[in-house]
Order: sequence, then C-alpha cells, then structure tokens
Amino acid sequence: MRIFAPSMFKKIDYYIIKKFLGTYVLSLLLVISIAIVIDITEKMDDFYREGLDSYTIIFDYYIYFIPYYINLFSSLFTFLAVIFVTSKLAYNSEIIAMLAGGISFRRIMRPYMFSAALIAVFTFYISSEVIPPSIRERLIFESEHITHEAFESSSQHKQLQISENEIIYVERFNLRKNIGYRFSYDKFDGKRLIERITANKIEYISDYKWKASYFTKRSFTGLREEMVKGDTLTMELNMLPKDFIEIIKEYEQLTNSQLSENIAEKTRRRIGGVGVYELELYKRFANPFAAFILTLIGVSIASKKVRGGTGVHIFFGLLLSTTYLLFNLTSVSFTVKGGADPLLSVWIPNFIYLIIAIILYKKAPK
Repeated sequence: MRIFAPSMFKKIDYYIIKKFLGTYVLSLLLVISIAIVIDITEKMDDFYREGLDSYTIIFDYYIYFIPYYINLFSSLFTFLAVIFVTSKLAYNSEIIAMLAGGISFRRIMRPYMFSAALIAVFTFYISSEVIPPSIRERLIFESEHITHEAFESSSQHKQLQISENEIIYVERFNLRKNIGYRFSYDKFDGKRLIERITANKIEYISDYKWKASYFTKRSFTGLREEMVKGDTLTMELNMLPKDFIEIIKEYEQLTNSQLSENIAEKTRRRIGGVGVYELELYKRFANPFAAFILTLIGVSIASKKVRGGTGVHIFFGLLLSTTYLLFNLTSVSFTVKGGADPLLSVWIPNFIYLIIAIILYKKAPK
C-alpha cells in the first residue's frame, strides 16, 4: 500500500513509530517478566521436587511460556502504548503544532497505523504458527513434572455421530489395544430407529473396518423386530481410534492449516465439537484487527490536550480497552456455552468498536 511506502515517511513519522513500538515492547517485556516471576514463585516447590535444573526450566518450559503471554497482552499494551505516546505529544503541544503547521489529523495517523500493522502481522504469525506448538510443549512439561496428569487419555462414555443417520456409543476405549468396550450403534431413517447393534467390545482392524464381538443386532420394520445374535460381526464405520483420544485443549495446539484440516474432517464425518475449533481459527484472524481499532481509538482520545494530562487519557483508555476485552470474552462464551455462530461471535466486538473508533476519530481535534 502506498500509504505505508517508506519514502513517504518523514522524521516525525519515524519519531512516532519509534516511541510507539518502543513503549509497546517495553511494556510487554515488563509484564511478561512479572508473570514469569509470579509463576516461578508458584511452581518453585514442584521444580525442586522434580530435581529440575535451571537450563531445563528455562528452555523446556519458560521459553514456551513467553509467546502465549505476548499474544494475551498484546491488544491491551498496544492501546496503552498509543495512549501514553499520544498524550505526551498532546501535553507538550506537539499535536497542536503539527495541526497548525498544516499536517492533517489523517496524516498524523499514518505512523500509528503503520505500527499497528506491524503489531497485527506479528501477533497473527505467532498465534498461528508459534503459540500452538509452544502450548503443546508447555502442557506436556506440566503433565510430566507438575500436575502428573495424562496429557492424552482415552475417552470415557464417548458418543459420535459418524454420519447423518448413524450414531455410536463406546463406554470405554483402550488406545493401546484399539479396543472399545460396551459398544452400541444406532441407525435412523429420519427420526425413526431402523437398526441397533450392541456388542461387548469392538476392535479396529484397518481402513475404517471394525470387528464387533458377542453382538446383538436388531432391525426394525414398522412394528416388526428382527433380532440376530453372534460371536463376531465385521462393520465398516466412519471412525478411527484417534477419535477416542482426548487431548487437553487440542484446538489451541494446532496451527492454522491443521485447524482447517481438523474442521474439514470433523464436518465431513459429522463429528461433534467442531464449534470450538472454528472459534479458535476465527479468533486468530479477528484478534489482530484489534491493533488497528484500538490504535484509532487511542489516538482519537489522547490527541486532545486536557487538564490532568496523561493520567486522564490512561484512565479512559483503560476503561475502553477493558470493556472491549470483556465484550470479546463474553461474545466468545456465547459460542462455547450457547451454540452461537463462531464467526459472528468473534467479529461482533470488532464491528461495534470500529464504529466507536470512527465516531471518536470524527470528534478528534482537526
């Protein structure tokens, strides 16, 4: 885009970019350092009990701890950096001098939006490619040395809709042997049950083929029921042993491409629980836009010189940014608990606060 061409940047642009990004990075480093110190304090006994050395703690755990918190606090500190830098410029009458010198408010926004673009690209990349594997490594470390709970486990009381008309249930699944116990299979014609198979156990053979042992098969035609019992029955079912693996927060551990493949696979096979995976994918695209929206709001608020200076700007800035983040969390919870559309849930806060940002921009000093 021409607006971001380096040749169009002047000394004042580089000054604002340097101040903005410098404040953003410094704020993140400070809060991450505090978070790490607090976490070390909480887990010191666990590290000591496990006999872990400093190298292991740093490079097997905390190196994966940092990206998550960078992404978590990025929006908040983008906003605070904008408020702090702009209010300082306004307090020193530099904004007034720029406007009086013929520089439009729109032109003043250019270095801010360039900085916001860099932050947005950075957060999108780490949330898509860096954080997922780092979360997996962190959870594995916690499983082995802190919680001592299985990172992966077999499902209990698992029910799957393997096609539009087929539902299966397995009470317990042994991942090592690929055997499920207390199996049932129901086939429907619309809302009418036309076939039910129950078995003591079911074992995976290959290529979606399963062997049911000590089975009972019931077929229903109108009011008539036909029952068959036997020792073994080979069935072709749209499921695999991996469908019975429960991974702690699996959706957070997948890159964008893996998430897309997982969503497509679950949708194709009509496996439930796809909503949280779609939500995670949409969040990774929607959240980086917060950098632009919060930057526009921050500059529009802090560019006006007021009594109380930076403190007043920071107060109102924190109020707005906090409500934005809370609204974001509330909107997302509608998908997790209420079954709302994931795409709509993650974008509604952005649309609403974009309108607020435009209104504040129009009211900003010109």
